[in-house]
Amino acid sequence: MAIPSNKEELIIAIESNYKKLKAEINSIPEDLSDVKTLEGHSKGTEMSVKNLISYLIGWGELVLKWISKKELNEIVDFPETGYKWNELGKLAQKFYQDYEHEDFGELKLKLDSTVKNILILISSKSNDQLYGISWYEKYTLGRMIQLNTSSPYANARLRLRKWKKEQGFK
Repeated sequence: MAIPSNKEELIIAIESNYKKLKAEINSIPEDLSDVKTLEGHSKGTEMSVKNLISYLIGWGELVLKWISKKELNEIVDFPETGYKWNELGKLAQKFYQDYEHEDFGELKLKLDSTVKNILILISSKSNDQLYGISWYEKYTLGRMIQLNTSSPYANARLRLRKWKKEQGFK
């Protein structure tokens, strides 16, 4: 799928990639959701399906936080307070820990809610607000949202499909 360049394309990309990802997630038995055999976000690490979902929730919640803080004219620590862009593996570990006590069903509902809130936020913005001006460095708001939602959803789906084949799933 091409990189979205307007509000409508962004919504379609998120909805489409999330729908496909959700189908993959829903095909995984709960008893395998804690098994740490999925390629991790840091080189040489392994994670569980629950960790992967936690990662996606974490990034979605960060996007919502960034936008909220900017709208309140507050300073935003990108990507997150205490983390630099070259420490995303550490940030992934933080996301895993943030949601480690949630069960598989709760995580799926939380991810649904995060995606829904991002789509509501996008709907409240004009195309110009999303793509007409730089929002963070050279990136528009629409591009920042896409980089942290629809792209990771597509990546997560590919990871799950590969993992399922390795586990002997159909």
